[in-house]
Amino acid sequence: MPKIIVITNNEEKDYELGPVATIGRHPDNSIQLLDRIVSKEHAQIIRQPDGRFLFRDLGSLNGSFYKDERVGDLILSEGDEVVMGAVRLVYRAKLVAPAPVQQVTIDSSTETLIRQTLKTQREDQEFLPEARITDLDVLRRDYERLRMAHELGRSIGLEVNLDVLLDKIIMKSFDLLTADRGVILLIENGVPTPRIARTRDGRTEQIALSSSILNEVIANKIAVLSSDASMDSRFSAAHSIIIQGIRSTMTVPLLHKGELLGIMHLDSLITANAFGEKDLQIFSSIAGQAAVAISNTLLAKKIEHEASTRAQFQRLLSPNLVEQVVQGKLQLEKGGKLSEVTLLFSDIRGFTSMSENTSAQEVVLMLNEYFEIMVDVIFAHQGTLDKFVGDEVIALFGAPVALPNAELCAIECALEMLKVLKDWNRLRVAEGLTEVHIGIGINTGEVVTGAIGSSRALQYTAIGDAVNTAARLCSNAKAGQLLVSEGTYAKVMDRVAAIRLPPLKVKGKEKELNVYNVIGMRSSDWRQESTRPL
Repeated sequence: MPKIIVITNNEEKDYELGPVATIGRHPDNSIQLLDRIVSKEHAQIIRQPDGRFLFRDLGSLNGSFYKDERVGDLILSEGDEVVMGAVRLVYRAKLVAPAPVQQVTIDSSTETLIRQTLKTQREDQEFLPEARITDLDVLRRDYERLRMAHELGRSIGLEVNLDVLLDKIIMKSFDLLTADRGVILLIENGVPTPRIARTRDGRTEQIALSSSILNEVIANKIAVLSSDASMDSRFSAAHSIIIQGIRSTMTVPLLHKGELLGIMHLDSLITANAFGEKDLQIFSSIAGQAAVAISNTLLAKKIEHEASTRAQFQRLLSPNLVEQVVQGKLQLEKGGKLSEVTLLFSDIRGFTSMSENTSAQEVVLMLNEYFEIMVDVIFAHQGTLDKFVGDEVIALFGAPVALPNAELCAIECALEMLKVLKDWNRLRVAEGLTEVHIGIGINTGEVVTGAIGSSRALQYTAIGDAVNTAARLCSNAKAGQLLVSEGTYAKVMDRVAAIRLPPLKVKGKEKELNVYNVIGMRSSDWRQESTRPL
């Protein structure tokens, strides 16, 4: 996915780009820049229909600069750099590894013989108390593990940029072992993928890894030491080693809590049999600590992404849907789709006169408390909050996730809204406040749902004639009344008790609407109760 790299005081932070990214000093921006020169709402980066990204300055006071010239709109290309105050923004069209990784290949043409393997130590293995250590080799092994952890921990610190972290791991491995080249591969979609490659002297050169060694490490989760390939007849067919004259290699798994995160590889081109069992043990210790650091970095990035996504949608969707969005099971894409949805409109009766006789602060306080109660009920019945319009609440049932009983969920939600409103009003009266009364309208029909709006403001909503009908029903509902359309009632009449009202003439409709006033849910034996309204 394309990303923006924000560079401030030699520190870098990556931001993956979605449909719209807002940039500025205010914390509500997708990319917050803590620079006094930057405006609160400074700029945006907008994905275009062709997949490219447009940088747009929002008329900021101090401007945005590209190649030392002030810029308004700019279609971004790979590597483009935009400057705002002391901050540099670098655009990357796709997540690619550093250039040296492109020089790494995995040779699967031949099999490779392996000289020695080493089982990785159990990650949950504890250090023995000093009094219980009787074997000097155990003491030396534990000391070496602690030394590796200390050396690597001091080197990588609390690095959260994955590419920088991997580079530090490779360079620290060069300090601790006499290797000439190093490669780190991470498991991506089940496949080991080169993410970073380095040489001790900084040169860029082709590095071919043996597929047979990689397969051995992956299959058995063991560390592998290969002998001098160019002088050992057992490797006569291993072209992936011989063609480079590699004399010694070590390949170890990156394991964290039993999960294979990737593979580390070191090799030497100078000394025959450069590595021994001791080196393999040290390298395995490095890999163990590196795996922990990589796991923490990946987890931190995941948590940051999930927190951002959750904050964006938790005010719109019920908690279960928010989790689906966070986990990637549910996509809310711009453009919308046609689907059948049940719409619920609710607004406060006499709100205008109430506002005239009440201070603005009290009205706002009342609305916030009222909305809090209503939204909790909507979410409890699998509804999606569309929006607030003044004192009006609009909710969807059956979008973005289809509900087989959307009409019933909407009506049960509305009845509970009326119930909790009565409870809330009792508290208000006890406090000497006026009661709040609402009318509710519900209709079902085909609408377009999706993230709809401008490049500056997207909102998940529904558009269509069925929306207008629900709004008209709501506006005609008296205080405490729940009006539903004939189409909605027809789908729930065996579960819902309602009284048919005279046809309703509403604005924008040539034909009168058949309307039902819902008074409650039917009991399981309602057909035997002749007193029940039909």
